[in-house]
Amino acid sequence: MGNKNDSSTSVPQQAQETSDSQRDINRSDHAENERSKMTYEQLAERRSTPRSQTPFYKVMLALNIVGWVGMVVVLVLFHYARPDFISGVQQYWGIEGDTTWSESHLSAMTIMLQVCLFVTLVSIIMRARRNRRRSDSFGINLFILLAIAGISLITLATTLGL
Repeated sequence: MGNKNDSSTSVPQQAQETSDSQRDINRSDHAENERSKMTYEQLAERRSTPRSQTPFYKVMLALNIVGWVGMVVVLVLFHYARPDFISGVQQYWGIEGDTTWSESHLSAMTIMLQVCLFVTLVSIIMRARRNRRRSDSFGINLFILLAIAGISLITLATTLGL
C-alpha cells in the first residue's frame, strides 16, 4: 500500500519505457551527430577544392584579364587618336602634319577607359568579398589599373573638355 511501485505499471514496464525514451534520445543525438559530421565533411571538401578551380575565382580572373586587355586597347586607340608629332626637320621642310585629335578614336578611347574603370571596380569589390585570410593576395594590380584609368579619364576631361 505505501509502496512506491503501487502505480498501475509494474517495475519492468517502467524500466522498459525509460529505456525506450533513452533509445529515442540516443537516436536523435546520433542523427544530429551524423548531420554535423556530414556538414563538416562538406566543409572540408569545399576547402580542399583548389582556389583556382572555383567559378568565382575564374570570374575574377576573367574580369582582371578583360580590364588589362581593355587598357592595351586604350593605348592603341591613344596612338591613333593623338595629333602627329611635327619635328624640326618637318617644320623646316614645310611638311604638314595633323595637329588635331581624331574625334572618333577619342570617343572610343573614352568609352574603353570607362569600361576598364567599371570592370576594375567590380573586380576589386569581388576580391574584397572573397579575401578573408591573411594568406590571400592583395591584388595591387587592380589598384594600379584603377589609378591609370581614373587619371586618364580626368586628364581627358580637363584637357580636351570631354
